[in-house]
Parts: sequence; C-alpha cells; structure tokens
Amino acid sequence: MGGAISRWFGFGPEGHNPTVHEIEGRQRAEQAQREAERAAQDAQNLLASIRQEAELDRERARARQAEADAAAARAEVETERMKAQMLEAAMAAKRAEELAQAASKASQEEAAMFAREAEEERQRSRKIQEDAERAMTAAREEAEQAQKVADEQRAAAEAGKAQAEEIARAAAEEARKANEAKAEAERRLKEGIQPVVTPTLEELAAAKQRIQYREDRFHFAVAGISGSGKSSLVNAFRGLRSRDAGAAAVGVTETTLSTTRYADANSDNPYVWYDIPGAGTIKCRDWQYFNEQGLYVFDCIVVLFDNRFTMTDIAILTNARRFKIPTYIVRSKADQHIRNVMMDMGYDSEGDDEEDIERRNQLHKAARKQFIERTRKSVKSNLEDANLPDQRVYIVSNVTLLSLVLNKVPKKTIDEVDLLNDLLNEAYTRRARRAAQ
Repeated sequence: MGGAISRWFGFGPEGHNPTVHEIEGRQRAEQAQREAERAAQDAQNLLASIRQEAELDRERARARQAEADAAAARAEVETERMKAQMLEAAMAAKRAEELAQAASKASQEEAAMFAREAEEERQRSRKIQEDAERAMTAAREEAEQAQKVADEQRAAAEAGKAQAEEIARAAAEEARKANEAKAEAERRLKEGIQPVVTPTLEELAAAKQRIQYREDRFHFAVAGISGSGKSSLVNAFRGLRSRDAGAAAVGVTETTLSTTRYADANSDNPYVWYDIPGAGTIKCRDWQYFNEQGLYVFDCIVVLFDNRFTMTDIAILTNARRFKIPTYIVRSKADQHIRNVMMDMGYDSEGDDEEDIERRNQLHKAARKQFIERTRKSVKSNLEDANLPDQRVYIVSNVTLLSLVLNKVPKKTIDEVDLLNDLLNEAYTRRARRAAQ
C-alpha cells in the first residue's frame, strides 16, 4: 500500500527453537574450537620453524665470528710479515749508510751513485712501511665488519625467538577466546537465545529481486505461523473472495509454500500484497522464519495469529524492530472465535425462537467483550515478557474486512476500519516522506 523504503537497515536475530539450534550451535562452537586448535597448531609449527631459522642464524653468526677471527689472524700474520719487511728495510738502510760511508772514500761519481741508491732504498723502505700500515688498517676494519655482521645476526636470531614466543602467546590467547566463545554459545543455547543473523548486501539484493521489489510501490507482507489465515486475509485486503479469479489459495493445511506476490485489485493503488509461507512447519523452521523469507526488504509487515501469540510472532516483531520496519499485529477469524466463546457459555445454535435470538444477542455481546479483552491482555503480556514495547492488536473478521474493502456497510465491526485506515496512512506517510527526500 504505497511508497518504498528510502534505505535499508541490515541485521536481525532469530526466534527460538532450542532443539534445532542446539545442534547447529554446538556444531558451530565445535567448529570454532577446531579452528582455534588448528590456529594453535599452526602457531606451534611456525614457532618451530622460527626456532630452526634462529638456530641457523646462530650458526651463520658463529661462522661469521670464525671468519672475523680468521681475518684477525691473517692481519696478525700480515703484520709480522710487514715487521719483517720493515726490519729488512732497516737493514737495507743500514747497508745504505755503510755504502754512503764507503762512498765518501770513493770518487765523487761513485759517491753520488751510492747516494742515489741509498735514497731509492729509503723510498722503497718507506713504501713498504706504508703498505704494511694500510694492510693492518684494512685487516682491522674487516675484522670489525665481520664482528658487526655477527652481532646483527645474533640480534636477529634473538628477535626471531621473541617473535615466535609472541606468536605462541597469541595462539594461546586465541585458544582461550575460542573456549570462552564455546562456553558462551553453550550457555546461550541452554537459555534458549537464538543467534543474530544479518543478511549480506548480496542477500538483500537477491531478496528484493525475488519479490520483484519496485521503488514506486508499497510492499505489504502478511506473515505468521501456518494455518493462521494469511491467504484469506490477503484476499480480503484485495477485495476478493477465495473463489474469485486471481485470489490466493486457501485451505485447512498450509497451502502457501513460497512467497506469492499479489497486486492490489484496484490498479490505481500502488500497493503490493505478499502471502508469506507459514512458519513452524517442516518446510520453514520458526526461528529462521524472518531471514529465510527475506522479511527485511518489505515496507510493512502484518503479523497475523489465530489462536495464540507465539515465539514466531515475537521473533518477527523483534527483527522488524531492528530493521525499523513498521508492524501491525492482527488476530484473524474473530467471528469464529466469538462463536466458540458463545458455545462455551452455553449457546445452542439449534434454537431459533425470539427468546433464543435475544439470548444469542446477549451471549454474543458478552462473548465479544470477553474475547477482545482476553486477546489484548494476552498480547500485552507476551510483549512484556519479550521486552518489546506495548503495541495495539487489531482483532478482525475477514468477512467484515472484505465488506469494507468492497465499500459495503457491515453489521458489526471490531478493529477492521482502524486496521484499514492505519495501513493506508502508513503507506501514504512513508510515500510522502520518500518523496520529500
């Protein structure tokens, strides 16, 4: 009945079916435990690998240390060699001095020659000494570099060990959290708390496509447990009898096996009605009803019940509240229930004289009042027990509702007029809000 939702809000918990969920919840908890144990095993394997790598790093560090020691030894040998060369140079200098002294006794030309030779010898000696000093410096630097690499590899090995220990601690923490999650899941199962399942964006798009959602239409879903009269109510909203062409199929057993889309009988009305399969059957488990039927994409949900308000109805209201979807609680078949109360009060439909008619009218009035009061009290109590805000329950007869839609004046009404007005106002208000955005 008019206007699409401006945007979608996505999450929602489920209703209560401890027997089904206990199995699935325990499986999820055990799966989480196995995953945690695998994570701990992976961490242990990683720790072993890191320890092995650290040991290899220590071996490489020891090898580097050995290379540094060897380089130092080579430097020492080179130093000794240079010392020998320096000694040889000193001896050569001495010989040069001796030659110089001999040259002083020789001719001037020989003296000059000896002097040149002596100078050249001194130059060679100085070069040998300088080369020796450079070699010693290079050997020292090489040894220092080797020591630095060894220190770095030792530090890396220690860091790897610390990382492995941190990973092991993290794995132990994950295992602890998994155990706590398992215990929490078991506790919630024992207390009958069902998990919250939020549809993904892909699931949201698929649900809209499945119901042929249109932005220029207002989409009403009629949902509830099986046998509550959803198909008959959809027909009444559309102004159709069950025998009329295009009417939803009705029956004693659940006849709607998949969500069925019905356009409003008046093509000028931008409303689309959806007959949702009943919950609580083998075909559709009650605690999964809201998400399985994609109720999170509708603009408005009529929560229909017949004899009693159930946990399925509570689950629909709770989830719809999370998705900010307006809901209307409706109890159908009011005329049948009032007649049953009259029978309990002693009414006999066989009598038909004036006294019986008068008594029937009195019983009908008393039964109607009792039925309405008990219904409202029961729904109010159920909402309070579920920590949900108080909400009006509309008590209707499909026959009366059909007469109103067909512009006929019924003899007696309860909440049929209010329900139609409130639904229409909901549609028009949301369409106006949509247009203003």
